[in-house]
Amino acid sequence: MSEKIKILYLDDELNNLIGFKASLRLDYIIYTAQNSTEALAYLDKNPDIRVIFCDQRMPEKTGVEFFEEVRSIHPHPIRILLTAYADIESVIDAINRGNVFRYVKKPWLDTDIISAIEESNKFYLANSMLSMKNEELRKAYLELDKFAYSVSHDIRGPLVGISGGVDLALQSNNIDEIKEILLLMEKSVTKLDTFILSMHDYYSLERGELKITAIDFNEVVKETEAIFAIYAKTAQIDFKINVRQNEPFWSDVISINLIINNLLTNAFKYQRKGADNKKVTLDIEVFRGSVTIAVGDNGTGIEGKYIDEIFNLFFRASIQESGSGLGLFNVKSSVLKLNGTIDVNSVLDEGTTFTVVIPHK
Repeated sequence: MSEKIKILYLDDELNNLIGFKASLRLDYIIYTAQNSTEALAYLDKNPDIRVIFCDQRMPEKTGVEFFEEVRSIHPHPIRILLTAYADIESVIDAINRGNVFRYVKKPWLDTDIISAIEESNKFYLANSMLSMKNEELRKAYLELDKFAYSVSHDIRGPLVGISGGVDLALQSNNIDEIKEILLLMEKSVTKLDTFILSMHDYYSLERGELKITAIDFNEVVKETEAIFAIYAKTAQIDFKINVRQNEPFWSDVISINLIINNLLTNAFKYQRKGADNKKVTLDIEVFRGSVTIAVGDNGTGIEGKYIDEIFNLFFRASIQESGSGLGLFNVKSSVLKLNGTIDVNSVLDEGTTFTVVIPHK
């Protein structure tokens, strides 16, 4: 059953209010007011009121004047003028000043009122949908603008580094110096490759469909363990993986891999320089139809003021390590696509733990 439409009726004549409410109360939620102060109080408490009826002849101000006032405070409700005076000038004035949707002659018929409500509701819903789409479009344009700037910046940076390295290498005859330049160029190439892979993940998430299959997390982490074990050894990081799965689990393995790999990449990347006993942990448990994936480290941590922003597109909370600003955004997008949740617990200079819970598909 659809939700009842909320209607406000303003009239200084009590009998009109009683009759209006008695006729329509079964089909609509009716609020009545005898003056503009009461009417505004109802609108403040009930922002989902969709239609306002107002009598033109009021002692403190006309209906047109009330609509002109309320339009700037509560622009969304549809405004209908009730008047016993149907001269064209009054109607034009109402439309121009109060942006009135239509008027109904007094004394009214129930059929006229119901017709006005139904038309107003359709107009209200259309306007609401248009407003929602406009807001989505505005956000999309802002994201596109930020996206274009970040892509051009993150691609051009490494290319400038490579180009500069080539120029220096061409001018040098010193083998050791050229090797040093090549190492710097390699870092630029790696950075560029990482960014391109993140972009690929981003578009895969935005455009791709989920492919649900049975997942064995012991198999999932084998390749992950091999990749990060090498990095852990060279960076002297204690890397531990613990998988507990005693029941079947179905989901999209590509999204699961993306979540795990991105979280582990951050855990390894944001370690404290020169610290002893560096560690990264990956714990996976399948239990009662859900998988919990926890990635923890004892690295740099995240400042509290950034916790609510780290999943935003292109946001970077640290300048210690360069990043694309896409990793955690992609993680959050993947988690939401799988109807899961993600929580972060972090203490500055002590470490961070991301906990992802994803239900069985």
